[in-house]
Amino acid sequence: MEHAREKYVVSERRACRVVRQWRGTQRYQPLRRTDEDELTQAILALGVKYGRYGYRRITVLLRNAGWPVGKDRVQRIWRREGLKVPQKQRPRGRLWLHDGSCIRLRPERANHVWSYDFVKAVTHDGRALRILVLIDEYTRECLVLRVARRLGSMQVIEALADVMLVRGIPEHIRSDNGPEFIAKALQNWLRKVGTRTLYIEPGSPWENGYCESFNGKLRDEFLNGEIFYSLKEAQILTERWRMEYNTARPHSALGYRPPAPQAILPKQPGHGDMENATRFPHPHTPGGDYGQMSDEALH
Repeated sequence: MEHAREKYVVSERRACRVVRQWRGTQRYQPLRRTDEDELTQAILALGVKYGRYGYRRITVLLRNAGWPVGKDRVQRIWRREGLKVPQKQRPRGRLWLHDGSCIRLRPERANHVWSYDFVKAVTHDGRALRILVLIDEYTRECLVLRVARRLGSMQVIEALADVMLVRGIPEHIRSDNGPEFIAKALQNWLRKVGTRTLYIEPGSPWENGYCESFNGKLRDEFLNGEIFYSLKEAQILTERWRMEYNTARPHSALGYRPPAPQAILPKQPGHGDMENATRFPHPHTPGGDYGQMSDEALH
């Protein structure tokens, strides 16, 4: 605008009329907020700590830390600093019946549907690690991440029993058709504790979508950025990440709230609340009466 006025020697009014621009735009002075630099440093620090979070989750973390900011301002700084939003996962189709209903059972409440799966990892020397993932599909909480060199059906039963003692017994549990999950020992044990099994169709991992989505976050945000030098280190770091996921990580499907905020975590066993809880068969319980189940439940 100034160039046009100097070249053609016209007034500001006429120049604005020619280029069809409001005169008020010539008087606008951009204001730089006093906290811009501090906010930028906070965004960069969170971006370094949570490398796979987008600006929306970063906005939630900033608000939790006391910053009165909106996602538009965070996005502007995000782009100005050259940060990149992680690509969204490609949507997958659902398996539908001819009557229009979906095969997959929808979770309606906590402990309605759990799902579990295995994730593979390695230590620095190339030795394999297996991670048993167990989540509550309704609350999206990760109930356990059991890390070991080998995990069979009996180890799966032990992990489930430990969680059920604290969280209760689910109505259904969903899984693929892996040998550990279709083992007769596991099926019989789940039947006796009152949990129904839901097996997805072979070659259709999207039917276990909640667990598959969690597995992607586990690998993307944690496993791909860690080098494990021992099994013990892998167990400690994995459990630490699980607690952070449950209590601090904003979850988009929950309105950017964590699945289990620290303030409402259930009381852990050992505080006098489990003595009268309903018992169920545990694989490593020695012979004799164990609660309300006979010892046939162990076999």
